[in-house]
Amino acid sequence: QVQLVESGGGLVQAGGSLRLSCAASGRTFSSSAMAWFRQAPGKEREFVAAINWGGGRTYYTDSVKGRFTISRDNAKNTVYLQMNSLKPEDTAVYYCAAATWAVPGSQLGQPQKYNYWGQGTQVTVSS
Repeated sequence: QVQLVESGGGLVQAGGSLRLSCAASGRTFSSSAMAWFRQAPGKEREFVAAINWGGGRTYYTDSVKGRFTISRDNAKNTVYLQMNSLKPEDTAVYYCAAATWAVPGSQLGQPQKYNYWGQGTQVTVSS
């Protein structure tokens, strides 16, 4: 069993930065791929970024490449999403997700591959 708790969301002006954190419980964290998804009002949940269990491989959706960085600290059971140069279109609820089974890198953007989800944290970017 894995429990995920996100934090760090808030209101920021366009061009600003936020750092999201996702604290995980459970012994399987260090062997799990982790990801961030987001969902804006009236839209489907979309993939933002993922990181493999060891942290050596990261994946991003095109719209955040060069602005967002996903990282993890297995000693602290925490995954982070550093978001820079934020835009109003980044406004959404951001969800942390964990996949406790092996998932090919090419499939880490698929929400159905993740079996644990956090409750979400709101990020609002004002123009």
